[in-house]
Formats: sequence, structure tokens, C-alpha cells
Amino acid sequence: MRYIETLREGERINEIYLCKNKQPSVTKAGKPFVSLTLQDKTGTLDAKIWDPGSLGIDDFEKLDYLNVVGDVTSFQGALQLNIKRIRKAKPGEYDPKEFLPVSRYDTDEMYAELMALIQRIENPYLKQLTMGFFGNVKFEEAFKFHSAAKTMHHGFVGGLLQHTLGVAKLCESFAKQYPILNRDLLVTAAVFHDVGKLKELSRFPENDYTDQGQLLGHIIIGAQMLTERIAGIAGFPKKLADELIHCILAHHGELEYGSPKKPALAEAVALSFADNMDAKMEAMEEAFVNVPEGNTDWLGFHRSFDSNIRKTSI
Repeated sequence: MRYIETLREGERINEIYLCKNKQPSVTKAGKPFVSLTLQDKTGTLDAKIWDPGSLGIDDFEKLDYLNVVGDVTSFQGALQLNIKRIRKAKPGEYDPKEFLPVSRYDTDEMYAELMALIQRIENPYLKQLTMGFFGNVKFEEAFKFHSAAKTMHHGFVGGLLQHTLGVAKLCESFAKQYPILNRDLLVTAAVFHDVGKLKELSRFPENDYTDQGQLLGHIIIGAQMLTERIAGIAGFPKKLADELIHCILAHHGELEYGSPKKPALAEAVALSFADNMDAKMEAMEEAFVNVPEGNTDWLGFHRSFDSNIRKTSI
């Protein structure tokens, strides 16, 4: 099998990939074409069917496993597949595990590192709350497997764990640098900040918004999850609960970015910066995945950065 990350411009391939997305469209001249996002465990590849009515282009749907024949080209510095033939793959022709994008880091090791951060929480109420979630085997299994996004960043198996760990590590370093920050509150908020994504997004291979996710979003869902669990912890201080929930509600930093509240606590400010930093650095890394080694051409506009981007020259 030729993994997407190994493809190079100028090659003709005959491989099986998962159809992550399918979007019929028309050119400026009014000619129909189909845009696809193909996926395997190493990443995704933009693909085009420029003549969808031609011989050899069979019917298929999103989330089908497809046998594609096509030419690997380059568009705005990124690889693209020009599909010549396509058909639905038959059962037995593929192993589904080969087609789920996965974190480049080991999930068991990441979870152990996250648990070490949690174990250093000294506040007994925050410690009981975090262990009530992360010390549960079923929760651990779900958290390790889930993604952190549909498309923007960390949209792969283990993505939610990788992003959460990254944010928590940044927050712990912030707490060491700035004495004004309450380390226990900040780290607790960090490990829980995206917990609502377990219900906002469906499991792979769909990895799409649930009805609850569309209606409420992960910030509100996460706040509800914590509020319900806090209610079952005897003596949990009301003010501490409000401060933690505020950090969750404000972690996107701005109202226009989806936060119901703007940060009003130092910990909420720090969490919003850590969340944005980890997301942006991962988005940049993902943008470079299919860029050939040594290519410093400009890649075009990237909405995460509101800018044209490229790799550094060294």
C-alpha cells in the first residue's frame, strides 16, 4: 500500500483510500467536477474528478473505501490527485485500520504523561473531579481514540488527547513562569477544556458533528458535563466550581470565536492563549505534511492564520 505521506508529484497510483469527503461542484465555465478528500492513517489528500461522467468513474458515497487510479500533481505547493478511474473497494481488499489518521505520538505514553500532570494536583476537590473522569477505564478508552476537530487541527485518532496534553503542558509552564496563576485550577481547566468534544463529534470513521454538537457545541457540553459531576462531590466549593466553569466557557478567548464569556480570570486568559497556541502550531504542522522536502514555495492562503504561509528556508 502506498501511504499518502509517501506520494510524490508526477506519480501515477492505483491504490485504495477512504473517501473522507465528497463535494460535487462546477467550474467557472459551468463544467461539473467532483472534489474529494481521500484519507489513510498518514494523512489526507485533495483529489479531483474532472470528468465525472466518463467511463471508469463508478458511483460511490462519502465514507466508502475507494480504489482510485490517478496522477499525483501539485497545486499551490500541496499535492493533489487527478483521478482517472474510481470504484468502490470490495470487502477483503482493505484493512480499515490503515485508513484512520492517527497521532504521531503513542497514545498510551501521552495518557500516562497527562495522568502525571493530574496526579500533581493538590486541591482535593479538583483532584477528585479529574480522577473521576480520567481514572475511569471507559473514559480513558474513549479519550484516547477521539479527535479534537473535524478539519481544523488535531483531526485524527488520539487528537483530543494530544491537544489536551499540549495545552496542559503549556499551562503548567505558564504557572511556573507567572506566580499570579493558580496551578491546580489552570491545569484542571486545561485537561477539561475540550472534554465536550467527546459528545460534540462522533467517533471515527465519521468524525462529524453530532446533533448535540451542532445545537450546543463542545464548550457548553463540557461545562454541563463538569457541572453535573461537581454536583455529586460533597462540599465542592461553589466559588471554585464557578471559576473552573468560567475557564471552560472562556477558553476560546473571544465571543466571536465561540466563547460564551471573555476571560475574566488570569487562569482563563492563560488557558485561552495555551489553547490557541497549541492549535495554531498543529495547524501549521499539518499544513506542511504533504509539502515535499525542501519546498519553500508559498502555499497560498490558510484560514487558520489569515495569511499566505510557507516553510522556513532553513
